[in-house]
Amino acid sequence: MTAPLAARAATFQILYQGNLLADYFQIYLRDEAHPGLPDDYSDEVIARRLMVGPYAVILHTARNMTVPVRVEWHDQRPTFDLDAYQHVVEACFDCPSGQLVLAGMTDYEPTAPRLSVKAGPLGVRASLSGLDTLSEDGLVGDDRYVVQLWPGTEPEAVRVLKAWPGRGMIEQ
Repeated sequence: MTAPLAARAATFQILYQGNLLADYFQIYLRDEAHPGLPDDYSDEVIARRLMVGPYAVILHTARNMTVPVRVEWHDQRPTFDLDAYQHVVEACFDCPSGQLVLAGMTDYEPTAPRLSVKAGPLGVRASLSGLDTLSEDGLVGDDRYVVQLWPGTEPEAVRVLKAWPGRGMIEQ
C-alpha cells in the first residue's frame, strides 16, 4: 500500500527568522564543531554572494547593517521560484555535528543561534530579494535573505541560478 500523497509531500520548518547584523556585509552558517570559515574573497566569489568551505558558508549581503534572515530546513531539495527573487545561488557543505552556528562576522559566538539539522552533507540555497530598495547611502533597504537547507550533496559546486547585477553589490 502506498502512502497518501499528502504524507509524501515535502515538508519544511523554519529554523530561524529574525534580524542579524551583517557586519562586513556577511552572515555565516558553520558546523558547530568546525570553527574555520572560507576565506576566498575574490571578486567572482563575492559576486556570487555565497562563499563555501568544507564546513561553512558565508552569505554576502547588500548592506553592512542589520538585515532580515530566514533559515529553513527541508527534508529534500526544495523547488524554487526564480521570479520571486533577484539573486539565487546554491552549493553544499558538510555538517557532521548536526548543529549549525548562525552569526554575523562580529557576533559573540557563544550567544549566536544554534540550528539543529540532519548531520552530514547539506545542500544550501540562498535567495535574495529587495536588493533594488537600498537607499543611496546603502544604510536603509527592504532587502531580505532566505537560506534553505536540505540533506544531500546536490549541487556539488556553487551554482548561481539567477544573478542580480545591480547596485548594492558589495562596495567597500
